[in-house]
Amino acid sequence: MDTKVISTGIRYSSLPESYVRPESERPKLSEVEDCEDVPIIDLGCSDRVLIVQQIGHACRIYGFFQVTNHGVSTEAVLKMLQVAHEFFQLPLEEKMKLYSDDPSKTMRLSTSFNVKKEKIHNWRDYLRLHCYPLDQYVPEWPSNPSSFKDIVSNYRKEVRDLGFRLQELIAESLGLDKDHVKNVLGEQGQHMAVNYYPPCPEPELTYGLPGHTDPNALTILLQDLQVAGLQVLKDGKWMAVKSHPNAFVINIGDQLQALSNGRYRSVWHRALVNADKPRMSVASFLCPSDDALISPPKELTEDGTGAIYRNFTYAEYYKKFWSRNLDQEHCLELFKNE
Repeated sequence: MDTKVISTGIRYSSLPESYVRPESERPKLSEVEDCEDVPIIDLGCSDRVLIVQQIGHACRIYGFFQVTNHGVSTEAVLKMLQVAHEFFQLPLEEKMKLYSDDPSKTMRLSTSFNVKKEKIHNWRDYLRLHCYPLDQYVPEWPSNPSSFKDIVSNYRKEVRDLGFRLQELIAESLGLDKDHVKNVLGEQGQHMAVNYYPPCPEPELTYGLPGHTDPNALTILLQDLQVAGLQVLKDGKWMAVKSHPNAFVINIGDQLQALSNGRYRSVWHRALVNADKPRMSVASFLCPSDDALISPPKELTEDGTGAIYRNFTYAEYYKKFWSRNLDQEHCLELFKNE
């Protein structure tokens, strides 16, 4: 392959060698079942107690759920998807002005996960944006398409507001004050990954992203309604999550697993690719401030279990996460109390 990204407009007839997984690590697509009972939670419901109960159940049993009537406008969602498609359809030389394989950069077009470290690549290109504080990061965002900054700024604000509402509901579902999670996480950063998975000649040999958990607190995922790809691990089996119209998928991240003292699960999930069609998704991540001390409240350790994980700062965790391969053992295992 003579280019660093795969969103070139060229259709590959076979999978390049550097993307082919060893047989034992392939997706085994024939064994994947549909996840029929994905919790779908109506945030427009007037019964807050019911919403809190549903969220608690979903976080304990699944580690993820979908939300409807979430307050993010349909217009904001449609414009976000449209401008994302426009970006990835730009000429290659235009996109490559933004390319970097340095994970520490706050705005970059890149590919796979961490191309400098990994031996086998993932069939994905992505635009990674830091989004908060907005005025600090917007100047470095793409100015082509010309509407990109305005559309993404608006979308990111609506999604951030949704994330804070969800954190209040999650705190209440743990029996905590509604502001507890937000207070622990501090002045939360916000990142976005606009993921583009081109058509893949041999989807059974590779991944868009292999199984992983998210290192942040909460992930709000806008799925492609036309092309499925998200799968989650439940009871030891990979299950396909179908897109629900006008819904976001909400993933519990590693920080909420630690903060809940292991009551809530940071869900293992992966992205599959499609032989015929490209797939797009937009993942928004709410991240603790670098100096946030992740530690469970005493209400969640007084039952005799003690703290499962040692106290750590988010900066310490994030550095460890990026120093590893995506599909290694759960990064939280490295922070367990002996």
